[in-house]
Amino acid sequence: MLAIRQGVRGSSGNTSTSPSLAGRRGNLIFQVGSYGYTLPAFSAQDPGDLPRDPGFDGTNTAIAAAPEKSKPYFPLAGSANDGWSNDDSATATCYCGTVQLAFSIQGPGLLSTSICHYTGCRKITASMFASNFSIADPYLTHVRGRDNLTTYSQSRTTTSGKLMTNYFCSTCGTLMYRLSEAYPGRSILRIGTVDDFNLHETKLKPKRETYVNNRVCWLSAVEGIQQIDSPSATR
Repeated sequence: MLAIRQGVRGSSGNTSTSPSLAGRRGNLIFQVGSYGYTLPAFSAQDPGDLPRDPGFDGTNTAIAAAPEKSKPYFPLAGSANDGWSNDDSATATCYCGTVQLAFSIQGPGLLSTSICHYTGCRKITASMFASNFSIADPYLTHVRGRDNLTTYSQSRTTTSGKLMTNYFCSTCGTLMYRLSEAYPGRSILRIGTVDDFNLHETKLKPKRETYVNNRVCWLSAVEGIQQIDSPSATR
C-alpha cells in the first residue's frame, strides 16, 4: 500500500507536515510498506492556477507545465531522460529506464496504430483500453535491457486461439511489446512507452478503434478514425 506524507524534508533532515506544499521546496516522502522513498518537490509561482488532484496536494512544475505540442517534447515521465526522436526513428523506454527500444516511425517499418478495447487488453494494461502500434521486426532494435525482459505467454483469451507472448521489464513491470503467433514478423508496442510525447498525437495517433462493443460507457469514440465492432473472446 502506498502512503504519501505531505511533508517537506529540509536540510536538517527533519520532516514537517503541512496541509499544502504550495510555496515550499524540499522533498516528498513516499512510504511503501516499510520502505521510504524521497522525490524532489517543487512549487509553482501560483499553484492556484493549476488543476489539483484532490488526493494529492503537491505540485511539481516539471510535470504540471503546459507542453508545447507542436514540436518534439520529452516530459518527466519516468526515471530515464535519454529518449530521442528524429524524422525516421524514435525510442520507447520503460518506467524505470532499464529497457529501451528504437523503432521506425514511418513506412515500411510502422505497420499500424490503434486503440483496442478488447477484454484481454483491458486486463493486461490495468486500464480501460490499450493504445498500440505495430512495427515490422527488422525495424525494431533493443537499445538496452533485453536481458531484463521477462515474458508471459498464453492463448486462452486470444481471439485467434494462438499464443500471445508479452515482454515486460522485470524491474518496473512496464509492458514493452507483445508477439502474436497470429501476426508473425511484427511486434506490438504501447504508444505510452514512446519517449517523444509529440509522436503520440502525430505519427502514432491511432487510425482505428477496435472492439468498440467492449468500450466502457463513459468513454466516447475517437472522432475521425475507423470504428470496428468485434466479438469478445469466450472463456
